Parts: sequence; structure tokens; C-alpha cells
Amino acid sequence: MHIHVLGSGAGGGFPQWNCNCVNCKGVREGTVNAQPRTQSSIAVSADGVDWILFNASPDIKKQLDDFPAIQPAREVRDTAIKAILITDAQIDHTTGLLTLREHNKPWDIYCTEAVHGDLTTGFPIFTILGHFRGINWHEVKTDQVPFTIPAAAGLEFTAVPLKSEAPPFSPHRHNTVPGDNVGINIHDTRTGKNVFYAPGLGVVEDHVLEYMRNADCILMDGTVWTDDEMSREGISDKRATEMGHINQSEEGGSISILNSLEKPRKILIHINNTNPILNEDSPERQILNAAGIELAYDGMDLEY
Repeated sequence: MHIHVLGSGAGGGFPQWNCNCVNCKGVREGTVNAQPRTQSSIAVSADGVDWILFNASPDIKKQLDDFPAIQPAREVRDTAIKAILITDAQIDHTTGLLTLREHNKPWDIYCTEAVHGDLTTGFPIFTILGHFRGINWHEVKTDQVPFTIPAAAGLEFTAVPLKSEAPPFSPHRHNTVPGDNVGINIHDTRTGKNVFYAPGLGVVEDHVLEYMRNADCILMDGTVWTDDEMSREGISDKRATEMGHINQSEEGGSISILNSLEKPRKILIHINNTNPILNEDSPERQILNAAGIELAYDGMDLEY
């Protein structure tokens, strides 16, 4: 399988347009050794020709412009995107669907019933797209039974329910239901390899840990370094756990979990602009380096 990281940042990207935290100000002024990042999304392909888009960020236009393989230019209007898989209804993972409204036929969109409900009511993107070419909705179940997508022959996808948080506009906010947020295990039946993708993750439950143990590569929520990171920067009183994200550095955080795993390549994605690991010279980044944990970056390519 081929995986291309379209965007690796959290909501707002990096630098965020209105943020003057140490990281954002430093990367603008050139005083912090860090790479700008757009909002998180990946593209997955079985053959390097046809691609499945995982989430559609507000930065989708730039991301597609920066990835020539996604625009094969075989006809006047063309794209190599054959289907879209959505892991949650958050704004930073779905707003790009509006940019894709000019498709020449209905999009094949794969998501859970919970996400479909939020995207037809509280944030009615699917309803809006109905005034253009519309969508063909394919329900993704949370029973952990693998499913296939016709344009990705040889790949099996498994939706893994995650304990995270529903969007602010969802009736499930603070009272989540299975399917509000899922990770996706991607299994290549030809190579036997597994990649586990979970850009939004609040708690690593036992069933999630099992997928991580069996993965050859993990692309995991890397939003914050500490649970109170946003308040330390004077940005928000909300803790990461309240927003449905696991922190890296504290007891039971993602570093300790990833350190317990021997098999997979470990990569953090969906990294918030406040996270000190974005600074490649920071002590926090050195801790990750020593642990063999990587940071996804825009344009990163993986093959399994």
C-alpha cells in the first residue's frame, strides 16, 4: 500500500492564522526550527494510481496542489481520488468537502452512522453537497468487521471505535456514541502489512492497543505534549482530555504506550501548533527522537 501524508497539523494548522504562541511566532519570524504544517489528512492507494482520501481538511486545495499524483489530468476535469473515508465529523476533517463540490459525479463517502448524522444536521455539509453533485453514503460499521472499497483492490479497512469526543455541534458532545470517532486499520492482503491510523484519540483502550501491537506502522494522535498545554500558553482553559486527545509526556500518555510496542514504526500526526515537539531543537523533540518516535510532515510518503 502507498500512503501520502497530505497534512500533519491539528485544527488551524501551523502556524495558525491568529496565533502568536512561541511556536507560531517563531516559525513566522524564522527563530524556531520547525516546518509549517497544514491540517491533518492522508491519501491511501493500493496501486499508486487510484487514491482514497482520508478526511478532507480546510487546506485541501493546497494539499492536492502539492501532490501531483492526485491530478493525473487525463481529461478536462479529473482527479485520482476515487472515494473519501471520514474518521470523525470535526471541522478540521470535513470542511474540505465543500471545496470538492465541483466533482463531476456524486462522491462515494464512507463514514459511520454517527458521523453521517452530524454532517446532515449540526454541520450539514452532506445536505449542502446535495445541491451540487451529491454523495453516495456507504455506512461504516463499528463492529470491527473488515470492509473493502472497490477502488482499492487488495486493501481491507477496519473501523476501530475510539474513546474521543464528538464535535461541539453534535448532540453526542460529552456523551459520545460508538462511531463518533474511529481509527482505521488498513490491511494489505498482498503484503500482509497493517497500518493503523488514529488522528483523534483520547484513551488507548485494550482493543485499540491490540491493533497497535499488530501494526507495522502507527499514525497516531500527536496533538499535545501535556494535558494542560493550551492553558499554559494562555489560549484555552480546556484540557486535551476534554477535547478528546491523549497527551504525549505524562504517565499513561502516548510516549509510554508507544515505548511498550516493539513491532510498529511509530509516527505522530495531528500535531497542535502549541506542541513543543514541532521545534526540532527542543528538549521534547529530543525525547521523541531518543524513543524512535517520528513526526509526520506534509508530503511524507510511506509504503507497506
